Formats: sequence, structure tokens, C-alpha cells
Amino acid sequence: MKEKRISFSQGKGLLSHDNRLFMTSNVDPLRTPDNITFVCQPIAEAYDQLFGQATERYNAHQKRNDRNIHGSYYEYLFHCKPSNSILISADKRKSFYEDVMQIGKMEDSGVGTEDFQLVAECLKEYMTGFQERNPNFYVFNAVLHMDEQTLHLHIDYIPVGHYQRGQDTQNGIAQALKEMGYGDGKNAIARWRAAEVEVMNAICRAHGIEPLAPEKSRGTLEVAEYKEQRHKADQLAEENARVEAEIAEKKQERDQILRYLPDVEKTSRLEFKFDELCDELDGLIKNPLSATKNRKRIAELGEEMKKRLMASYKARDRSETTVYEVREENEKLGKDWKETRERNRKLSANNHKLYQEKSALQSQVDELTEFISLLERFDLRKYGEAKALQENIHRQREQQQEQPSKKKKWVLE
Repeated sequence: MKEKRISFSQGKGLLSHDNRLFMTSNVDPLRTPDNITFVCQPIAEAYDQLFGQATERYNAHQKRNDRNIHGSYYEYLFHCKPSNSILISADKRKSFYEDVMQIGKMEDSGVGTEDFQLVAECLKEYMTGFQERNPNFYVFNAVLHMDEQTLHLHIDYIPVGHYQRGQDTQNGIAQALKEMGYGDGKNAIARWRAAEVEVMNAICRAHGIEPLAPEKSRGTLEVAEYKEQRHKADQLAEENARVEAEIAEKKQERDQILRYLPDVEKTSRLEFKFDELCDELDGLIKNPLSATKNRKRIAELGEEMKKRLMASYKARDRSETTVYEVREENEKLGKDWKETRERNRKLSANNHKLYQEKSALQSQVDELTEFISLLERFDLRKYGEAKALQENIHRQREQQQEQPSKKKKWVLE
């Protein structure tokens, strides 16, 4: 099923533009005859039809002439002759309202696309039932524009409400919405719009279109400005999608960490292998000659021990990171899980002990390596001199260590 975004926005209310009494730059005059006009009634005639008799009834009940409505009801509200643009009265009533309905965008539903006629059929079907669904919104002008890049429907209507005080039939959108069952308050218009969007959604699905969420109104922006803003909005939506994907990936990594359970058997094997490496290293550094002969293997053992130690610390860190998950599992599994946790803590302590032992062994390796370096510089017959030189170096280091120095804190990253 094709996916398209529905736009149901408030229009500017320019009847001259809607009825093509003047052309803007985005209109193709050669396609203007393709526009579909559902209704085109002068607004003065519409007002007279809707409120003329009500005004007469109101005047007939007045005993004082200064309380009568003189002239038409339209002129009484807006103090001017009927206009093709929306006017607002002193008490915030609009002369009429306009809504614009659009399906899809220029890229997927515009002129020349495969779905151009399909979208037109959906909009025509929607307009056919509009007046019946909304008896208190009198539609006096409605046009389907086919001569712009993206076809869209303009619906112009006058809200009609009935009152106990004053003129019995008036222009009043709040009362009109209430009479149509959308309740009171500022959210009534939002409920009505949501209901109309659902009607369009049903029509689209019947024609094989899966509707996406409606776009926000373009407000008072001109077409060029609106397109620029929409382009920026699309770019922002793409960026948001990318960020959301990254967040989802991070959440997945987090969930994997939270679901981590220590592998006691694997940690035990790691500990055993580290012991084997320590034993082998002890055998190679028993005397200087052995250390000299096996210096390559000693270096390899040092690297291997470093890798094993880092793996042990990673396992410990992951275990500590998941302490809250461990507690949750502890509540579920009870005593068995407590024993497993205790085993893991002991292994972590052993890992720390192994790290200390490794540090000591590494110190010995460093001393042997230094000694080997001295041996390579002197003949073996001068072993005594080399040994004395090494002892002298050690004494100098001890003297330097006895001097006060700033202690450094080492933190495992």
C-alpha cells in the first residue's frame, strides 16, 4: 500500500485567487480549465440566505429603532460591503473560514506523477460528503485546484449557530461546533479537524493509500517560503531519524550490558591460564643466563599476560556495571544466584591479586631486561664488572626514590 502524508491546514481565504480572478506565479493557466468547482456562491448572497430572515425576525421584536440591525447582517458585523477576503469583526468573528486539504507532495502526487488522478478522486470523494457531515458549516465556495504543481482542495464555509439571546441565527463557530457534537472550549476545533482527517484516512485506505500523520499548517507563508520551510523541515526530520537510530543503537547496547551475566567457567579458565603463564615465566627467569637466552619468549609472555589481565578486568567491569540487573535476577533466582554473585566477586578479587602479581613480575622482567642489555654490551668474562655496574644503578634508583615526590594516582580506564 502506498504511503502519503495528509495536509489539512487553514487557508488564507482569498476567494479571488481560489476562483482564478487573478493568477499567481505558481499557476499554469493552460491547466486552469481542469480545475473542479463544486460550489461558487457570492458571499453576500450566502449571508442573505443564511441570516436574512433571522435579521428580520430580530428587528421585528425590537421596540427601539436604535437596537435594530440596519442594512445586511454582514455589514452589521464587519462594517463594510461584502469582501472576497476574510474579515474579522470587533468580537473576533471571521466573515468565513477556509480549509485546504492536500494528499501527498509534489514528488509523489504532483503533476505528471502516477498517482495524480488517484489523489484527485480521493479529494473529490471527500468534498462530496463534507456538507452532509458538517451541517453547521455552510459551504459557499469550494474548488479543487489542478493547475498548480500539487493538486489541493479549497473549502470556504460560514459557521452557523443558533442562540436564545439576540438574533436567533448568527455567525458563530463555537456554537456551530457544539451543535455538531464537538463540545465546548478551545479544543473543539481540534476535535473536529481530527474527525475530518479520519474521514480522509478512510477514503485514502479504500483507494490503496496508507495515510501518514497530517502536516502542520503553513499559516500565512507564501508558497515559495512554505516550500523552503518544508525543505528545512524534511532535512530536520532526516536528522532526527538518524539521531533516533543512534539512540536506538545505544539503547540496544545498554540492554545488552544490562542483560549481561558473568561467565564463571570462562573466568575460571582465564585464571588457570594466567597461573600457567606465571609458572612458565618463573622458570625462564631463574638465572641471568636463562633470561638472556629466552628473552624473546619472556617478552611474548609479558604481552600474553597483559591481554589475559585486560580480559579479566573487562569481565569484572561488566559485572560491576550490571549490579542493578544482578539484583533483579537475584530476586527471581534466589539462593542459586546469590552463590553465583559471590563466586564472581571472589573471582574479581583474584583478578586484582593477579594484577598485583603481574606488576611485581613485570618489575622483575624489566630488571632482567636491563641486565641483559648490559650483558650484551660487555664480554661474559666481565660479568663481575657488569654485576657491579647494575648494583650501582640500583643504589642510585633507591636514593632517588627516598627523595620526596608527588604520588600519582592510577585509574583503570
